[in-house]
Amino acid sequence: MHRFAARLCIICATLCVTTNPSASPADTSSLVHGLWVWKSSAVLQAPHSAESLRDFCKSQNINEVYISVSAQRDSADETRLARLITLLHRSEIRVEGLLSSADADEPGKHREKFLDHVRGIIQFNEKHPAARFDGIHLDIEPQQRAENKGPGNLRFFPGLVDAYRAALALSESAHLSINADIQNKLLKGDLRERKMLLTALPRLTLMLYELSSPGDGETPEQKSEKLRSNSQKYLDMAYDGLAGPHLAQLVIGLRTPDYADLLPRMLQSLDESNRPNPHYGGWARHSYNDYLNAAH
Repeated sequence: MHRFAARLCIICATLCVTTNPSASPADTSSLVHGLWVWKSSAVLQAPHSAESLRDFCKSQNINEVYISVSAQRDSADETRLARLITLLHRSEIRVEGLLSSADADEPGKHREKFLDHVRGIIQFNEKHPAARFDGIHLDIEPQQRAENKGPGNLRFFPGLVDAYRAALALSESAHLSINADIQNKLLKGDLRERKMLLTALPRLTLMLYELSSPGDGETPEQKSEKLRSNSQKYLDMAYDGLAGPHLAQLVIGLRTPDYADLLPRMLQSLDESNRPNPHYGGWARHSYNDYLNAAH
């Protein structure tokens, strides 16, 4: 009887492991498929804009949307945002408030202004408990300033990480996820710098731009292979020499101008090639605005 019970326990444990979705590297249900939406105030003023965005997300297998949120939004903007969030949630699409800055890495008034913007998302959720943002998406770009340009110029790095950590503290207190866009320049830092970056937030989105262009003469297969090799290169580069449970996952962002109509195919190739990598978190598409501009 004891031997039978022991065998039964082993069988049950085996079934639990083999049927657990997170145990299978082929599973895509947990991968991010994101979409940036800039100038949301203008986008959402168009008739049926919320429904159109929802339908686009469903047609493109998108499960997460980054909606730009202005610090100067009015009550009409808030109403439209709340309606959009409700609509997307009904289709099981997450929504993150997208906040941008070129100088939040600098301590003092610049960072505090940005953190007030983060607090604005939290206050929105308090006012709209039935239409809450699920997370915060940071787009802090100190590399845009003249003094930070140039290969290997990472003088802004410590301040950027401090800004991430300050935003993380606010988001955690409000039970919000948090994510940040990064350029590949940040992954070229030394081991200490990469450790600082990859332990500052639970998720980062690498903007893997300008690998290809619509008129470069390459075939779709060549573009896909170039994307596969470069995405794997940067994943390896990011985590080289690092290990442990508290490292950020890396989502890879692609943009419409690099691939035009081939973009969905390129995004799919990212999943196909990187899915077995435990550090790979999925892909994100820049941007819905490009789609709207092409449609018009």
